Amino acid sequence: MPKDGSATRRRLLDAATAEFSARGIAGARVDRIAAAAEANKAQIYAWFDSKDGLFDAVFREHLALIVDLVPFDAHDLPGYAVRLYDAYLQRPAVILLAVWARLERVPSGDLLTAVRDEVEGKHAAIAEAQAQGLVDGAFEPADVYSLVIAMSMTWSPAATVVAAAPGDPQRDHTRRREALARAVRGALTPFG
Repeated sequence: MPKDGSATRRRLLDAATAEFSARGIAGARVDRIAAAAEANKAQIYAWFDSKDGLFDAVFREHLALIVDLVPFDAHDLPGYAVRLYDAYLQRPAVILLAVWARLERVPSGDLLTAVRDEVEGKHAAIAEAQAQGLVDGAFEPADVYSLVIAMSMTWSPAATVVAAAPGDPQRDHTRRREALARAVRGALTPFG
C-alpha cells in the first residue's frame, strides 16, 4: 500500500513552525526544515512551492490557533486575557509566528484577515456585552478585542520588557495573572 505522505507533510509543518518561530521568514532555512522533518527539500517544494508558501501554510494553520487558542467570553474579558497568558506559555510559537508575519510581511493593518469571520463573531459578542453594560461602550468592539489581546501579550514571547517562561516561579505567574485581570477589568469594564 503506498504512503499518502500526510505524516511527512505534518512533520514538515511542525519543523517549519519551529524554524520560522525561531528565525523568522528570512532567517529560516529549507535545508534545516527538511532535515528536522526527516524529509527532503523536493517534498517542501512539491507541497508548498517555496519557502514563502511553506510559511503561508504554517501561518494559516496558526491563525486559527491565535483566534481560538482559548474559549472567548465577552462577559469575562479579564478571565479571557488570563487564559491567553497561560496559553502563550504553552504555545509560544503562536505569538512568535504572528510577530514574524508582522515584521516581515504585514507591517501595518489587520493581521487576522484570513480569520475575519471568527474575529467578527468575537466583536459581535463584545457589542452584546456592551449593550448589557458589562463592557465599556465608549470603545468600538474591535478596539476592545485588540486591547485585550495586546494586554494579554504583556509577558508573552513578544514582550519588550519581560517574557514569561513556563519555568518561572509560580508566584510570578500568579502576580502577572492578577495584574492582567485587574488591568483589563479597570480599562474595559464600566465598574472597573
